[in-house]
Amino acid sequence: MHYKSLILFVVVSMVMQSCIPSNVFEKNFSFKNHNWDQKVTPQYTFDITDTTSNYGIYVTMRHTDAYPYANIWLNIETTSPDKKTVVQKVELPLAESSGKWLGQGMDEIYEHKISLTKNSPSHFDQKGKYTITLKHIMRENPLPQIMSIGVRLEKVRSQ
Repeated sequence: MHYKSLILFVVVSMVMQSCIPSNVFEKNFSFKNHNWDQKVTPQYTFDITDTTSNYGIYVTMRHTDAYPYANIWLNIETTSPDKKTVVQKVELPLAESSGKWLGQGMDEIYEHKISLTKNSPSHFDQKGKYTITLKHIMRENPLPQIMSIGVRLEKVRSQ
């Protein structure tokens, strides 16, 4: 009987995994003492092998409820496999005007997943390694109460 239970568990696990969408890439960088110095510019390198798909690109961020701003300004630098670089200056909202945090919260820690491609997914024309570099461009330096920052890349399903 034990053998049949094990086989059933393996089959159910395989079926469940096939139903879960797989993410293409996600990586986070944690900050020492929860302070992000402008000299620290986390880099995220990922490999694109499918140039026919569209992708959603997200910034992930964790901060404490003591973070003193309702937003964060970033320079997002993207370098393609042919070494061409594009820099975008973006403002990411973290709180409503009332002060309520937009992310998911647990105790005093808030986590955000903010789309950079909300209105139109990104398309990568070249196969190869891409690098995204994040730099905060806020006036306060170091930026306090930032626990981590990251990049998440997901394939967008066709409608």
